[in-house]
Amino acid sequence: MLELGSLLAGPFAGRLMGDLGAEVIKVEAPDMPDPMRVWGRHRYKGRSLWWPIQSRNKKCITLNLRTPRGQEILRRLAAQSDILVENFRPGTLEKWNLGWEDLSAVNPRLVMVRVSGFGQTGPYRDRAGFGSVGEAMGGMRYITGYEDRPPTRIGISIGDSLAAMFATIGALAALQHRDRTGEGQVVDSAITEAVFALMESSVSEYGRVGVVRERTGNILPNVAPSNVYPTKDGGFLVIGANQDNVFRRLATLMGRPELAQDDRFATHTARGANQAELDEIVGDWTRGFSREELWEMLNQSGVPAGPIYSIADVFQDPQFRAREMIREVEDPEVGPIEQPGIVPKLSRTPGDIRWSGPPHPGTHNREVFGQLLGMAAEEIAALAKTGVI
Repeated sequence: MLELGSLLAGPFAGRLMGDLGAEVIKVEAPDMPDPMRVWGRHRYKGRSLWWPIQSRNKKCITLNLRTPRGQEILRRLAAQSDILVENFRPGTLEKWNLGWEDLSAVNPRLVMVRVSGFGQTGPYRDRAGFGSVGEAMGGMRYITGYEDRPPTRIGISIGDSLAAMFATIGALAALQHRDRTGEGQVVDSAITEAVFALMESSVSEYGRVGVVRERTGNILPNVAPSNVYPTKDGGFLVIGANQDNVFRRLATLMGRPELAQDDRFATHTARGANQAELDEIVGDWTRGFSREELWEMLNQSGVPAGPIYSIADVFQDPQFRAREMIREVEDPEVGPIEQPGIVPKLSRTPGDIRWSGPPHPGTHNREVFGQLLGMAAEEIAALAKTGVI
């Protein structure tokens, strides 16, 4: 597959498919490398710690798509590709004579995955749309945070990642259709819509009864007890005991089985109506234990619970280690670098991290142009000299 574009949404789709075994060829402009190469607040031996993860398993080439020669080479690569992923502003590839009509003409079986802020159609199609904008307009930012404070962001670029995941799902579905019919197609994944798709019942709540879901902090209104509770050692634990049978187990563990018979707490509806009072009772109890001993007690009693982890906690957790979710990968410039493992786990064709993100633009120019397109070394050198690659 070919990956065009930069930063997060499109390249994350490329990473997901590369993790699962796809041969991914990432195309960067020779005079304008992917800014992700230098993104991130922290450095290790001068190296970005974001790039090795985002561009792992990818072969990096340079190609100037603004030139006729670069466009011709891209069409030759597309003719041999199953998937092309791009996240330019809509209309950019068409301006370069590399739109769907152009590329499907040379490869009718091509699946073209297009990730953008607002999609390829509609009155907003031409507007710039970063992940933050998609999170805001898709409704996620409005409901994130506390009711007495302004909306806040989630601590990661969730909008871009969601659009990439939907793009990957669409690509895999399009491949199934292609394999049955021989027909490629366009997969149009908009960041705003990817966020909106996760808005649960808020759509019908407003559409049918005119209710606007608001920010509620750590609680889900009328679902109790289900909250973040403090522990003796300053930690926090999520407890989800809102089902009747689970709440009975929690009440017994607390040494207060009578709570499950109390009219205020005996049913799901009653607990929801008295949520604040019940959360205070549970919180007073959790403060008597350390995070680890409380978690163990809850697990032994069959009450769903889990600590609020920092990344340092994740590194120490045996479940993450057992599932190979922290992988040490050899980076060609700086040596071993930890990276997140492969998701999901496939029993017959498990993915792998075959290499870290290549440190230099055009690392694989000779390999890709020579082996895939049959170019001689002299031709590749001439293309580099003229700024095409």
